[in-house]
Amino acid sequence: VQLVESGGSLVQPGGSLRLSCAASGRFFSIGAMAWYRQAPGNQRERVATITRDGITNYADSVKGRFTISRDNAKNTVFLQMNSLKPEDTAVYYCNAFVVPNGDSWGQGTQVTVSS
Repeated sequence: VQLVESGGSLVQPGGSLRLSCAASGRFFSIGAMAWYRQAPGNQRERVATITRDGITNYADSVKGRFTISRDNAKNTVFLQMNSLKPEDTAVYYCNAFVVPNGDSWGQGTQVTVSS
C-alpha cells in the first residue's frame, strides 16, 4: 500500500492550501484516515481524523480553520487549510488504517507559512 501526499507549498500568513493523499496498491478497504504534522524539534501531532462514515475530529489548534474530507471511491483524503499561521509550518503526513495491511503512512509534504 502506498499513500502519496501532495499540495504542500510556501504560503503567506492568512493564506490557504489544500492537501491531498491518495492510497494505491492492493487492499480490501480503508478505515479511518488522518493528517498529522511534525515541525522541526517537535513530536508528530495529530491534526485531524475522519472515519469512513465521515465523522471528523480536530486538534484544538486547527478547529475552525482546517477541514478534513475524503472520497471513498477514490481512496483519497483531503485537508483544506485556511487562515494559515506561521505555527502551522510543518511536514504534514497522511495516515490510514488499511485492511488488511494495517496502519500506513505517507512520505510527507512540506507546508511553510511565511511572509
